[in-house]
Order: sequence, then C-alpha cells, then structure tokens
Amino acid sequence: MKNLFSRAGSVFKLIKEAILGVEQDFTSLSLNKAIFLLAIPMVVEMGMESIFAVVDIYFVSQLNDSNAVAAVGYTESILSILYSLAMGLGMGATAIVARRVGENDRAGASVAAVQAIYLAIGVAFVISTIGIFYYKEVLLLMGASQAVVDSSGGYAFWMFAGNYTVTFLFLNNAVFRGAGNAAIAMKALLLANGLNMILDPLFIFGFKFIPAMGVEGAAIATNMGRGVGVLFQLYYLLRGKSLIQINWNNLAVRANIILNVIKVSGGSILQFIIGSASWIFLMRVMSTFGDNAVAGYTIAIRVFIFTLLPSWGLANAAATLVGQNLGARHPERAEAAVWRSAYYNAFFMGFVMIIFLVFAPDIITIFSQQPEVLQYGTQALRYVSLGYIFYGYGMVVAQGLNGAGDTYTPTILNVFGFWVFQIPFAYLAAIHFGLGARGVFLAIVLAETLMAIAAIIIFKRGKWKEVKI
Repeated sequence: MKNLFSRAGSVFKLIKEAILGVEQDFTSLSLNKAIFLLAIPMVVEMGMESIFAVVDIYFVSQLNDSNAVAAVGYTESILSILYSLAMGLGMGATAIVARRVGENDRAGASVAAVQAIYLAIGVAFVISTIGIFYYKEVLLLMGASQAVVDSSGGYAFWMFAGNYTVTFLFLNNAVFRGAGNAAIAMKALLLANGLNMILDPLFIFGFKFIPAMGVEGAAIATNMGRGVGVLFQLYYLLRGKSLIQINWNNLAVRANIILNVIKVSGGSILQFIIGSASWIFLMRVMSTFGDNAVAGYTIAIRVFIFTLLPSWGLANAAATLVGQNLGARHPERAEAAVWRSAYYNAFFMGFVMIIFLVFAPDIITIFSQQPEVLQYGTQALRYVSLGYIFYGYGMVVAQGLNGAGDTYTPTILNVFGFWVFQIPFAYLAAIHFGLGARGVFLAIVLAETLMAIAAIIIFKRGKWKEVKI
C-alpha cells in the first residue's frame, strides 16, 4: 500500500511538473518521463482546440437550423486549407526550433521563430483578403445552397476576416512546442477556449444588452477567444518569459532563414493541403445527398476532431523529441521515442473506437435530433472509427518524420493516399456504385489505414535520421 501511494505521488508530481512547464533537457531525461512531460500539456492543448470545434457546433445546432450547421461545415472545409498552411508552417517551425534547441543554440531558435511568424502574417493576409470579398462565391462553389449562403453566410465572412487569430495561435504554439515549452501552448488554448465557451451562447442567442447574432455570433466569439490566446502568447514571447524570445536583436528579416523555414515547411504545408483538399472534395460529394447529409457529416467530423486532436498532442510530443534528440546527436533515442509514443496513441484510439461503435447514436443526438441528420452522423462515426487504431499509430510515425525535417515523405504518402486512392474510391463508391454516403466513409477508413502502414514501413528504413535542417 505504501508503494502504491508513493507511485501515485510520483505521478501527481510529474503531472504538476508538466502543467507548470518546468524547463527540462528532453535529450537526457528518461524516455518515458520525457514523453509524459511533453505529452500531457500537448494533449490538453490539442484537446482544447478540439473543444473549440465541438462547442461551436453544439451551440449552433441549438438554433435548430440545418442551414446554419451546413454553413459551419462548408466554411470549416474551406478553412481547412488555412489550417493546413498554419499547421504546415508550424510543423516546419517546430522541427527547426527543436533542432536548434537540441544543438543548444537558443538564439538561433528565437531567430527562426520570428521568421516563421513573418510568414504567418503573409498567409493570413492573403486568406482574409480573398475570403472577405468572395466568401459567398466560395460557399456556392463548395456546393452550398443559396438558402445556406443567404441565411448563414455571415459565419464564413467573420471566420475569413478573423483568420489571423487561428494562424498565429497555431504558429506560436508550434514554436513553443519545438522549444519544449508545451505548457505555455496549453495555457494559451485553455484561455482562448474558456473565453469562447462563455461568449458563444451570449453572442449566438443574445443576453440583455448583447443582441442575438445567430451563427455569426459563433464566428465572432471564436475569433475573440483565439485573439486573447494570441495576446497571451505574445506576452511570453516579448517579455522574455520563455526559452524563445522576441526582441530588437532578432526582429530583422533574415532572407536565408525564411527560405530555410519555407524549405522545411514546404513539405508540411503540402501534406496538410493535400489532405485538406481531399476533405473539401469529400464534402462536395456529400453535398449531392442534401444539406441534412452535410449537417450530419459536419457533426461527425467535429466529433472526430475532438478525439483526433488530443491524439495529435502525443504525436507532436514525439516530433519535438525527434527534433531535439537529432540536434543532440541521439538518433536511436529519437527513433525509440516515436515507437513508444505510437504504441500509447494506438491504445488510446482503440478505446475511442469502441466508444464510437457502441454509442454513436447517443453522441450525435447531443447535437441534433433531426432523423436524417442523426442517420448520417451515426453512420459516419461508426464507419470511420473502424480505422482508429491505424490512425493513432500512423499519425505519430508521420509526425516523427516531420519532426526530423523529412516533411516530403509524408507529403508523397498523402498524394497517393488521398488523391490516387481516397478521392477516386469515394466518388466511384458513393456515386457510381450507389453506396451513397457510406462510400465516402469507407474511402476515409481504407485510405488512412493504407497510409499508416506505408508510413511505418518507410520510418523503419531510417533515412530520416540523415536529414539536415
């Protein structure tokens, strides 16, 4: 009994250490401890990002307006391109910052972070400019009905206009993760998400002097919450309270470093864009079955994100460990970190799969009681969850490659997995062979499973250990 209490005390001490963000040398700690200290705040961080998606769709669904839910689905499918750009830049920043930290070059890590932020500003500007002026045309191009555009298009306008907040939130947190300051990234998301949860119902339904803004209120609340999170991040970067610091010495534009960030991020951006573009195509196929099908699919995807993003947290922990250990010239330790993290992730995702298979109707009912929406959402949850164990293992291995700076191998896998296999299969199965929405869901399962198996085979070959960044 004494040993049990002693072990429990040690676990709680580690959790406290992880949450507080005590500075550590992750290249010399025991591997299990390093994974634990990085993964806890990263899992919480990604969990908070996933709650953003679930909270928005929950409150919007309470409007009992399938047009509003569909508008969120179409907009998020389009914004997935933005998320791909932000996450791709972030992955490149994580890899470079982690490598510099592993080499004990903190000044170089800070300079790389600043140049990545400059790139993020340019990306957000382009997206917001296009979205503000052409959001209606983009929604129609996605297959949205004129009724969806007329009644709920304002959601797309505000999400495009405020895309700076999500771009900076993703990028800055990627910098913190690469430095091993995962606790700061976690706290930024906790703050942003907490504010969004308060503002969402107030802005959507109104309260006293606050007018009811409907689905537009969800977008405004989300941007405000994320904006406060970005201010929190900047406080740490500008006030010298983190390993990465922004000051007058590293504000200058460094063309050579920007090119290096672009080079490393290029593969990450492409792999995320390729994946996101495939989701846009799948949404376009789903639109042929009506707005209720899109609404059900949208709810299911939000629930998927809720479980996948925490899993991403563990994958990001592996990426940081790979980058830092390669910088410290410990390639075997970097590889061991990936295999161990992948095992933990697959175990977690297997548990989630069982929950979805058993309780899918109950989960979808939380968001909508409309029979057709419930039918499509339940079907999506059950079919797609069948590949969860492979997703869990594969995403860690792919992030391990990204953390090493080998961002083009996962890109090639995405090209073949999504565009050569998933999209043709989804279209043929759903439309030509009459499987309907089930054809789309089967395409997702099969493509992700095959990509995970391919990533594992490639990772075992070990060429990623020789990448220089």
